[in-house]
Amino acid sequence: MASEYGLKRHFNGEAARLIGGQIRAVHPEFDVEDYAAEVEERIPGKELKDRVLVLTEGLRTRLPEDYADAVAILVSILGNELAEGEGMFNTSWFLMPVARFVEEYGLDHPELSLDAIEEITKRHTGEYAIRPFIENHSALTMKRIAEWAHSSSHNVRRLASEGVRSRLPWARTLTVFVKDPQPVLEILEPLRSDPSEYVRKSVANNLNDISKDAPEVALATALRWLEESPTPETSWIVKHGLRTLVKKGDQQALAIFGATGGEHVRVPRLRITPQSVTIGDTLVISFDIENTDDRLHSIAVDYVVHHVRKNGRSIPKVFKLTTLDLAPGEQRTLEKTHAIKEVQTRRYYAGEHLVDIQVNGLVRATERFDLRT
Repeated sequence: MASEYGLKRHFNGEAARLIGGQIRAVHPEFDVEDYAAEVEERIPGKELKDRVLVLTEGLRTRLPEDYADAVAILVSILGNELAEGEGMFNTSWFLMPVARFVEEYGLDHPELSLDAIEEITKRHTGEYAIRPFIENHSALTMKRIAEWAHSSSHNVRRLASEGVRSRLPWARTLTVFVKDPQPVLEILEPLRSDPSEYVRKSVANNLNDISKDAPEVALATALRWLEESPTPETSWIVKHGLRTLVKKGDQQALAIFGATGGEHVRVPRLRITPQSVTIGDTLVISFDIENTDDRLHSIAVDYVVHHVRKNGRSIPKVFKLTTLDLAPGEQRTLEKTHAIKEVQTRRYYAGEHLVDIQVNGLVRATERFDLRT
């Protein structure tokens, strides 16, 4: 997904001109330059969602007062449906204020708004716009979402899954589904072996969300899906849908993928070089790994960096390394480079950072490096 920072800089006067120009083609009285000037005046200092809201509010004051007429104009400018693989943040990012328009002003017109969201999601996404309707018109909206799960459009099927995610990024948590994920699972049922990669990613992310609050439900669902739908598509969804549990070392999740015997594997040597670094440097993590059992074991090997925070505490981040089979008594040497660089989701702070080597979720060795800033 595109970063929030990367997106926000696009929502400015030029975005207003892009949207406004398309609206004026079907609604000639729309004043494009006045719209752009208002947006430029109001966006300084605002983050992504507030910038989008500025554009949305500008649409509301310049489109017909009647909601049905206003939405009809916006739907008419949407363009062609996105094909599989066409990213909404590359192709149709500028439609975000259109989806926000329905989210902000459409609650009193649920049927009309759900129709609009269905059309919007074919060209952009309706995953945020749909959420107030789930909360305020639950029965009607969930019935429509269940229908969307059987749509011929991969974009609409993806919305069926993405729209009901309990912990959708950049969105308010849907606590009703945190408490009871069963309605979500009913939506996902026909999508568990979907032919579209776009849909499968959403289903996997949804299952992963569920695993954070109801791991036993996610595991039971995964096992049932694998048994009832033994397809490569379902296997991929389950593997990615249980990734948080795997990273946490959940032994049942690991067993689903054939990972066994972590307790029989030892790491007799772990070395991190250099042991003192600054931002921009690269660590080399080298270690030996040995199967001490008399049986072959399939193992998942990860490394965990405990990033120091501003308050001096640390937060672990799991990085996938490899999966492999170790024969009885077999020993291997593994090596991984790790760049110490700033990313938009993480800031580095000076201090001692621990690094764990984790085998099937079990910590087998720990070393440390010192970060200077």
